[in-house]
Amino acid sequence: MAAVGVGLAEVAEIDTLNILRASHLAMRRAIGALPFAPGHALIDGNLIPEGLTCAATAVVGGDARAVSIAAASIVAKVARDAIMADLDRLFPGYGWAGNAGYPTAAHRDALSRLGITPHHRRSFGPVHKIMCEE
Repeated sequence: MAAVGVGLAEVAEIDTLNILRASHLAMRRAIGALPFAPGHALIDGNLIPEGLTCAATAVVGGDARAVSIAAASIVAKVARDAIMADLDRLFPGYGWAGNAGYPTAAHRDALSRLGITPHHRRSFGPVHKIMCEE
């Protein structure tokens, strides 16, 4: 049986926890969003998130070694891209849909021109620098 659970970490959580711990939080939430409790989880990477409700195995390069990890990676990318498309509509000019969350030169330029939104991580270097200048 296959099931999908999506978990997110909010901007403030990423800033507070750091990107790795926030991704682990999102993994725990994704497992919690499943319609049934899994018996075992495969985790892409070399660390198993603390507090999982099931046994787990870390798999380095997991998206190339396990179909379930590859599928989870695709689901996560599609979910993230949908969020970025929504942000692009709400905050035009930043190129959210085109950069899918990655700090392109055009996005950094938009930060300088348009300022910081509530969806920018304060711990991200260019955003932090703008905040210090203000």
